[in-house]
Amino acid sequence: MSVVDRVYATALFEAAQEGKKLEPVREQLAQLVDAEREVPELRELLRNPQVDPRARRAALEDVLTGSEELLRNFLLVLADKGRAGQLEEIANEFERLVAEHEGIVNAELTTAVELSDDEAQKLLQQIEQASGRKVEATRTVDPDLIGGIVLQVGSHRLDASVRGRLDRLRRQLVTA
Repeated sequence: MSVVDRVYATALFEAAQEGKKLEPVREQLAQLVDAEREVPELRELLRNPQVDPRARRAALEDVLTGSEELLRNFLLVLADKGRAGQLEEIANEFERLVAEHEGIVNAELTTAVELSDDEAQKLLQQIEQASGRKVEATRTVDPDLIGGIVLQVGSHRLDASVRGRLDRLRRQLVTA
């Protein structure tokens, strides 16, 4: 994520928040990013530097007809500044800003075995109580952990796995 992506995402977030249009901008931006992923022609239009900027702007105006005016204007500015190809990265940062604003923590929960929905919910509730924030987690299974969990929240990592404990023990033995 570049500084430029953060600057654009922050500008869009602040404008949407100020105009009380955070939710519609969020939804429509997510829809546009999904469309970019699914429609190769749209991806080419946004990312190819050889596309004439006037043609890109005209096509975007057509695509964005009926969209939230704030989002439409923002995307046209991106196109004018040659940053339309960074839409997905900007949208990811925008989503992170919205989640932070709503007090939501995005986490990645990795376990050695598949947890039942009930077990995962209980674990997430414990994390929510400890952090005082709502937690949304993606769940993955890594049998190499042997047992326990690894929780990744932003740049913070909590490794309570058997493999992690064995690695720490091995490092202690090597340095001793």
